[in-house]
Amino acid sequence: MEWGRRRVSRGMLPLLALHTANEYYRLGWKPPVTASLLAVNTLIYLRPSFVDSVLPTLNEVWFNPHLILKHKDLKRFLLSPFYHMDEAHLVYNMLSLLWKGIQLETTMGSAEFASMVATLLGMSQGITLLLAKSLLFFDYEKFYFSEFSVGFSGVLFAMKVVLNSQSADYTSVHGLVVPSRHAAWVELILIQMFVPGVSFLGHLGGILAGILYLRLKNAYFGSDPVTIVFKGLADALSWPLRFARGLFRRRRISGRGTVGRGQTRRSSSGVWRCEACTYHNHGVLSVCEMCGTARDGNGLPFHQRSSLQSQELPLDELRRRRLERFGS
Repeated sequence: MEWGRRRVSRGMLPLLALHTANEYYRLGWKPPVTASLLAVNTLIYLRPSFVDSVLPTLNEVWFNPHLILKHKDLKRFLLSPFYHMDEAHLVYNMLSLLWKGIQLETTMGSAEFASMVATLLGMSQGITLLLAKSLLFFDYEKFYFSEFSVGFSGVLFAMKVVLNSQSADYTSVHGLVVPSRHAAWVELILIQMFVPGVSFLGHLGGILAGILYLRLKNAYFGSDPVTIVFKGLADALSWPLRFARGLFRRRRISGRGTVGRGQTRRSSSGVWRCEACTYHNHGVLSVCEMCGTARDGNGLPFHQRSSLQSQELPLDELRRRRLERFGS
């Protein structure tokens, strides 16, 4: 195989594109960082003419601990996750990125998600390098220290650890039902057993990076410096668009009230919780969509109320209100 040449899809990439388009079509908010990562990995693999001349070849970016340490080669350290061996390798990783990325970016927000991905990439690569160097003391130099690898899977293993860290559910890993918190470890073992040629240290480095990221995040309160940088970049890049929207924005009136500058204060997520039934309502509503209870707390979202207390409605009264609102 001639590494670094432009490639033609053999049928899997159109299916990936169709699946991605279908997933994004169903979403109200389209996670931009996840879409960008998918596009970057795919473009690097396909190497179209407008980027082919500036992209290093695969031989120049293999992650190899010996060459990285010998030549202090940051290009191999930073770029190897974005290169893939073949179409199946790329599509498998991108499907995993699509699923994990949508969930994490929707929950965290784009700036924090981008910060997390950048941090996990650096951590996973660094830990893998450290593990390979450490194994020299156990006479594994030939197998691990001189190993060549590429692919986004180390970052994906780290993202899997972060995604499942607070889950008490069970999940299926290649047919085995295991606790979600341990899914990454089970997948590491199964892949190593049944998929030849994968990088064990790369995947292990990703898992350890995810654990380390969670430990650091729990120990540090407030926005981390990387998130602040990404938020600043996002604000700067989106300022012209926000300015143009401001010029042409008009107040819109709907049956549920005014949408625009005249609305009551909202939370950053645009929802408030009913004190009676705990249903989460859209920020523009003044009464609960589920039980009809008026929004209280002077229009403040539920997580901004300081000391407001309310009494719960009797169950019969709650049922009566729901029946009156929605009918039997």
